Amino acid sequence: MTKKILIVEDDMIISLVIENMVKELGYQVIGKTASGENAVQLAVDHEPDLILMDIRLKGQMDGIEAVQKIKEQLDTHVIYLTGNSDKSNYDRAIATECVDLISKPFTIRELTNSLKLVS
Repeated sequence: MTKKILIVEDDMIISLVIENMVKELGYQVIGKTASGENAVQLAVDHEPDLILMDIRLKGQMDGIEAVQKIKEQLDTHVIYLTGNSDKSNYDRAIATECVDLISKPFTIRELTNSLKLVS
């Protein structure tokens, strides 16, 4: 069965690049959003197998807060994709029991290696 992936990224060009990588690797994109609030709603509605989550997002909620809210309702895997990997955000992200944290910019090989951790 094809894994269903939700992409949460506030930069639309990066979001499109991620979507293309994910599809090229044979996964199904079930939704894309730029805000934490929408990410929570989409996750609850569609129950993705995996969420690719940026940390800095549009709206009041960052990606880590969104993951905390999602994990209250769903048991889903999360890989953070971030250009913002300072120590405090790194520690907050790890505390959500994420699968991996990938720094931007990243290659399709790095994404593939992280996705293998979920299988």
